[in-house]
Amino acid sequence: MLAELGLSNADELFRSIPADVQMGRPLKVTDPLAEPEVIAALEEMAAKNTAATKPSFLGAGVYSHFSPTIVDHLIQRSEFFTSYTPYQPEISQGTLQYIFEFQTLVCQLTGMEVANASMYDGSTSMAEAYLMAQRVTRRNKIVVAKSVHPEYRDVAVTYAQHGDTEIVEIGYDETGRVAGLEALDNDTAALVVQSPNFFGCIEDLQALADAAHAVGALLVVTVTEAISLGLLKTPGSCGADIVVGEGQSWGIPMSFGGPHVGFFATQEKYVRQMPGRLCGVAYDKDGNRGFVLTLSTREQHIRREKATSNICTNQGLIALAATIYMEAMGKKGLKEVAEQNAAKASYAKTKIAEIDGYSMPFLSPTFNEFVVRGPRPATDILEAVRANGIVGGLALSKYYAGHDNDFLVCVTETNSRQQIDVLVNNLRSSY
Repeated sequence: MLAELGLSNADELFRSIPADVQMGRPLKVTDPLAEPEVIAALEEMAAKNTAATKPSFLGAGVYSHFSPTIVDHLIQRSEFFTSYTPYQPEISQGTLQYIFEFQTLVCQLTGMEVANASMYDGSTSMAEAYLMAQRVTRRNKIVVAKSVHPEYRDVAVTYAQHGDTEIVEIGYDETGRVAGLEALDNDTAALVVQSPNFFGCIEDLQALADAAHAVGALLVVTVTEAISLGLLKTPGSCGADIVVGEGQSWGIPMSFGGPHVGFFATQEKYVRQMPGRLCGVAYDKDGNRGFVLTLSTREQHIRREKATSNICTNQGLIALAATIYMEAMGKKGLKEVAEQNAAKASYAKTKIAEIDGYSMPFLSPTFNEFVVRGPRPATDILEAVRANGIVGGLALSKYYAGHDNDFLVCVTETNSRQQIDVLVNNLRSSY
């Protein structure tokens, strides 16, 4: 083959790669292994992941939830596992149907009128909401709360930095809720908030909607913990114009941060400005029901200059898993899971607050996450707890200045009372 290509050795195949970036050594690849040896090596590597074996109280956008075995079983069917974008509806009825059902479930949980056929993840969904709000209002100023997930805000900046978007960040008060609404004015396209927010505090969405609408702006609500929608009042019923978020909690494994699935819902009057695809129902002349792509963003078809998004596919398999989870759990099941999260987090919050030197700096109601203020730097406390095999939470100093002693604790239905008590005892001994 080298002779046919006119090359004298294999190194010449890579001559276009600069020498200073080449490794200059053989790859560290093992010799061929027998199947039992491969399995043993993989099991050894898998054992290093202790997330499923040690008590963990990490949240902050990716959550540990129980997923029924039916979810994994069904998504591994070949017709689901290998399916792709449904360009031809006549042979894609199954794919289109579950996407339609995903949209329907998102609408029911968010209280909105239309939802799209999924986004990449929660952060890109929020960034798309920035751009949609600009299209709807013909304004360029986005006011976003600092209590929105810091990494979501970073993604939105990356999305919008080369456009005409003006991003203004506002703070939070001693309760942990949004403050600084005086930044809203007649140039504001949207007020962007998160509830429960990054500190776990539940925002007063109705008051925020009223403030945004008073200046002609939209209210964008971001949700990183989708299980909260099983218990809290829907954002739509509180006046939200766009609801976006992360659906990982709906039966999707944490998977080191992905792949996950975003969702995007809005009011029907804004449907033509919504990014992503929209699946709908149609009927033929004989009255037979069929599923179709009702709206598409056109970025890969025609009139690209009028596209509403550059996202040209969706997390179809993950959206299917989320749909199976929601339909398997049902309305009562989702509510029960949400109630367990709230009750267990409340128990942990009460027990930690009883420890000398520990307090809760924010006073707002919470769902399954809350901020703890310790007697010394949070990184030191969490390291001491970690030495005893417990992942105690996330130090806020990673994202917020002035919160050196604060850390975020998350409790879900997968945490037992015994695990919570172990955490409490370790925090007490680390004082």
